[in-house]
Amino acid sequence: MKRGKKYIEAAKTIDRAVQYDTEEAISLVKKSAVAKFDETIECHIRTGCDGRHADQQIRGAVVLPHGTGKTVKVLVFAKGAKADEAEAAGADFVGGEELIPKIQNEGWFDFDVVVATPDMMGVVGRLGRVLGPKGLMPNPKAGTVTMDVTKAIEEIKAGKIEYRLDKANIVHVPVGKASFTEEQLTENFNALMDAIMKVKPAAVKGAYLKSVTLTSTMGPGVKVNTTKLTSANA
Repeated sequence: MKRGKKYIEAAKTIDRAVQYDTEEAISLVKKSAVAKFDETIECHIRTGCDGRHADQQIRGAVVLPHGTGKTVKVLVFAKGAKADEAEAAGADFVGGEELIPKIQNEGWFDFDVVVATPDMMGVVGRLGRVLGPKGLMPNPKAGTVTMDVTKAIEEIKAGKIEYRLDKANIVHVPVGKASFTEEQLTENFNALMDAIMKVKPAAVKGAYLKSVTLTSTMGPGVKVNTTKLTSANA
C-alpha cells in the first residue's frame, strides 16, 4: 500500500513495537494528525471475545465527557405526545410510518443515530435490512429504544457513542478530534475504556484486551499499553 509523504514522516516518530502509556500515545497521535482538515481520533480495540457466541458479545453506549466533536443528527420514530417531546428535545427529524418509503426507496440517510419508542419498533423493524448493515438500528442496550426520548436525545447530542464488536471481534469508536486538547482526548479515552472494561463478558477465555490502538483519520496507529489499562480498571 502506497503511503503519502506526511504519513511516512509521522510514522517515523512512532515505534510500532512499543506499547505507549495513554498520555504519550495521545500526544503522538495528535502530532501525527497533519492533514488539512480536523481529523477524527479513533480507537480500535481488539478483544479476546468470540462474537459468534451470544455470551461473548459486547454492545453498549457511553457518554464521552467532551463529546466527539461532530454534530450528530438524530432521527426519532415516535407518535403523538412522544413525537412532540422529541421535537422539543432537539431531534433533527421526527416521524413514523411515512418515513419508511423515504428511507427504503429513496435511500434517505441524512441522520447519524436513530431513536425509537418501543411501540414504534414494529415499524422500524421493517427497515432492519437497510438500517442494520449501517449500524443504525435502535437497540435497548444502547439506550436508543426508550420511552424517555428526551434523555436519549440529550445524551446523543452531548457526545454519546455506541460501541459493538465487529465480525473480527474489534470495537471501532471515535474519541474526539485532532483539535481537542490532550487532556480532553485522555478523559474521553478513559471514559470509553472504563465502559469497555465494565462489560467484559464472564465467558471470555484468556486476555480480554488483545490490543488497543489510537489513530487519526489519515495518520499511523499508536499502540496503547493494555497491561496498564487492565490494572487501572481491576
